Amino acid sequence: MDQYIGKLLDNRYEILERIGIGGMAVVYKGRDHRLNRLVAIKILKEELATDAEFRRRFHDESQAVAMLSHPNIMAVYDVSHTPELDYIVMELLDGITLKQYMQKKGGKLAWREALHFITQIMKALSHAHSRGIIHRDIKPHNVMVLRDGSLKVADFGIARLTSSAQATLTQEALGSVHYISPEQARGSHIDARSDIYSAGVVLYEMITGRLPYEGDSPVAVAIQHINSIPLSPREIDPEIPEALEAITMKAMASDVNQRYISADAMLADLEEFRKNPSINFDYTPADLLVTEGDEPTQVLGANTPSNVRAQPVHADRYEEEETWTRSRPVRREENPRPKNRSRRYDDEDDYDEVRGGGSRLPIYLAIAAVALFLVGMGVFLWISFFGGITGNSGEFNVPRLYGMTVEDAKQNADVIKGNFQIVVGGTTASDLPEGQIVSQDPESGRNAQSGAIITVTLSDGSGADDEETGRMPDLVNKDQRIAIATLKELGYSEEEGNLEIREEASEDVTKEYVISTDPVAHTDLEGVDKIILVVSSGPESDPVTVINFINMEAQQAKEAAEGMGLVVSSMEEVYDASVPAGYVCWQSIENKTQVEKGQTISFRVSKGPEPSTEPSTDPTPNQPDSSTEPTPGGQVNAISYTIQLPRDRETVQVTVQVAGQTQYDKTLDTAQQLVVVTLKGSGTQEVTVYFDGQLDHSVSKDFG
Repeated sequence: MDQYIGKLLDNRYEILERIGIGGMAVVYKGRDHRLNRLVAIKILKEELATDAEFRRRFHDESQAVAMLSHPNIMAVYDVSHTPELDYIVMELLDGITLKQYMQKKGGKLAWREALHFITQIMKALSHAHSRGIIHRDIKPHNVMVLRDGSLKVADFGIARLTSSAQATLTQEALGSVHYISPEQARGSHIDARSDIYSAGVVLYEMITGRLPYEGDSPVAVAIQHINSIPLSPREIDPEIPEALEAITMKAMASDVNQRYISADAMLADLEEFRKNPSINFDYTPADLLVTEGDEPTQVLGANTPSNVRAQPVHADRYEEEETWTRSRPVRREENPRPKNRSRRYDDEDDYDEVRGGGSRLPIYLAIAAVALFLVGMGVFLWISFFGGITGNSGEFNVPRLYGMTVEDAKQNADVIKGNFQIVVGGTTASDLPEGQIVSQDPESGRNAQSGAIITVTLSDGSGADDEETGRMPDLVNKDQRIAIATLKELGYSEEEGNLEIREEASEDVTKEYVISTDPVAHTDLEGVDKIILVVSSGPESDPVTVINFINMEAQQAKEAAEGMGLVVSSMEEVYDASVPAGYVCWQSIENKTQVEKGQTISFRVSKGPEPSTEPSTDPTPNQPDSSTEPTPGGQVNAISYTIQLPRDRETVQVTVQVAGQTQYDKTLDTAQQLVVVTLKGSGTQEVTVYFDGQLDHSVSKDFG
């Protein structure tokens, strides 16, 4: 049995069961006894917990990520750092990973659904990037799809720690390397555009049903990210809109300077495309390729913009090694490669071009260049993937950042030399101008490993500390528990009757975090008899539109109702000659009625006609009425077929055909999420579903 199951952490969190395991941590389902809610608890693996520096970074990074508050980011509630154990407490999500969802859908999503998902991912990245957090491991495995179709990106800020634990994470490397950016694969400076590349790969996979690069090992895939250009999505599926292809390829541009400059920039294009799918952008996938003469051969990693330039994590090693270079790949349109292979530019066509005539010297030079490239690549990959094993990353002196802005701190020579990562941990009242650094962790003068995180606190420009001067502290976007504890120190509490806590729904503020205060921050509390704290209760729950369950098989009706968020209270069996036995003949809430999630609904299930001694002409259970003529294939039977409606439009015309004959054709409100139709046929027939006249899917069904 797992050693943690049944334990109570910090006299608060009870561990109930293990629900997952990742590269760095084991995830458990737990209960927060103080707030009486279920949570997810991520406990650092034992083999990593022995590294004191890694544990410190795990704690600091988790605290920084806990400051994020966005509907598309998994919330972090609590962080614990003790000599015995390191763990973080997060919201428990009811859903599956985007990877599992794609597999469930056959590997490929409709482009409208992919647009819906990638937009939410980019909104999460935009929020995190604006607060100095880079994910570094965006992939479908780290994105959760909830029942309502919304997404939440998980492991923000935690993924960046994996670079210091590669010796332990070799088994997980293959999963992430498919989404790694070229600059990550090279070990160069990483900025927000690396997340944009990975998001582009996720979008590519959603709309094409395949990854841009495949290989037998992480090294083979990493090399392709650096040297190859994938097939464009429309070469795989011509039905993909050209504008969506352009967005995907721009996000995946190998040259970081040709990529979207920010998540907001990509969101702007996605929104324009959503409004007008036939829009033509002023760039095409071909424009994003570097052609001959566009750019001279250069040192790898030297093409990073000056405002985000930083030395590689192992810069001290590169200085000792011989500098090596490579030319950018050139895309050839002649003799296109087969579509089941990624384009590579080291093939025989290039060699034949060189061999065509003249001196053999260019051939020898080309061979020498390839050999030098392979040697250099081997050295680089050894450093990138296995450098952590040797433990030679080196220590650097932490510089003093007091009084600097975040931008100034990132350009500080000592910060660049140590490849330190600057993360904003919050703001505080200070006499310094707004935006300047008031404090840092670790403090200046200490030694830290290359690539370590420096968490800084910024001045809000409001003067001396509010708590010390008896003014109202700034509690907006703070955890409710922290806010209550802070106010208690100032003499305000519910027990004293001078603190009132109100709940209010919010789309923007995480559940149980502060939306606003009365009085507002920095108000003098002298003479204030009562403080009102407005706390988020989370987003307003969307109303559920009840569907028609009549003539639906009982178990299927129960599952459909629960899937919509309803609670099935009873399923009473009654005699009903009009409905086959085992099928729903009555529902307590009428069709198309809107109710809140959690509403109870009851069903009556037919037992068929009442027993009688006289011959009955009623149809037998599970068979249609006598008005339906059997086909030559045999007896006609009726089945119920559930169709999930698209979420990218308000209404949709649903057309269902059986063996080419239309049996259902209605325009529906997509708010009801799914529809159950009764189809008739015999034997095995092809059922085809169309949305607004466009084929959605076909499936073979057995009518008995």
